[in-house]
Amino acid sequence: MDWRQFVMNLESLSPESVEAIFMRHGALSVSLSDAADHPVLEPAPGETPLWNDTCMTGLFSADADLQVLQDDLLQSLSLERLPPHHIEPLADRAWEREWLENFRPMRFGKRLWICPGDMNADADDAVIVRLDPGLAFGTGSHPTTALCLEWLDGLDLDGRAMLDYGCGSGILAVAALRLGCAAVTAFDIDPQAITATRQNAARNHVEHAITWAENPASIGGQFDIVVANILVAPLIEFAASIANRVKAGGMLALSGILSQQVEEVLGAYDAWIDFEKPACAEQDGQTWVRLTGVRGKD
Repeated sequence: MDWRQFVMNLESLSPESVEAIFMRHGALSVSLSDAADHPVLEPAPGETPLWNDTCMTGLFSADADLQVLQDDLLQSLSLERLPPHHIEPLADRAWEREWLENFRPMRFGKRLWICPGDMNADADDAVIVRLDPGLAFGTGSHPTTALCLEWLDGLDLDGRAMLDYGCGSGILAVAALRLGCAAVTAFDIDPQAITATRQNAARNHVEHAITWAENPASIGGQFDIVVANILVAPLIEFAASIANRVKAGGMLALSGILSQQVEEVLGAYDAWIDFEKPACAEQDGQTWVRLTGVRGKD
């Protein structure tokens, strides 16, 4: 069965009102996207802001009467004309496998590979983490995650204990265990992140070595390695708490940092951490930075 998508810029229209009309005319799904190129990189905690130019897409069956939909939009929203819009045909495909077209095994460092589905790495010494896109952030494709994976691959993790502060999909926790880490504590305030981490740990047969924490008070002790791949605001706000989770002589990695934010982050941790030279990666005109260092100060 084929489908059609009705795509419309919202301009000043209420997303809730437009969505209700879409659903009234049989929309099977409704999604929002950026109609321009103005990414929302760092919303405040608890906020879900939309883009300045937001586009709504409704998925309809091939026989849906989209002219009646347009008439209803005009009448219900008291419009003289609709904002820019168009209709796209959408051929039916095996959607449960469609994402594989955009995901391939990826190598980080010398031996660590992230492999989706049942794909395998083309390397005899590969350390494989099996991970599919899911609800929580972190598949290795973003520079913030890639920088942390490359760093972990270059460490001697045998027998070490690590804290993954803001575990997301659990990709860093699972990777550390597959690379030889003895134990990982995975912390995140988002229940979906904990669920995703549990699932990915089970898929990679390392769930027995992970301790779960859903609030900072439940994180026990200090760690040989602490990795925090989160937003800059909480990196700075919780600097003392994060730094004090690192054992004396232990290592800290901070990621999720843009180049223009580096000095502020360094200043927040200067009382505890001796930092090395930053590592950088470019994507879409942005320079992302990973900061690593050793706890050598009290």
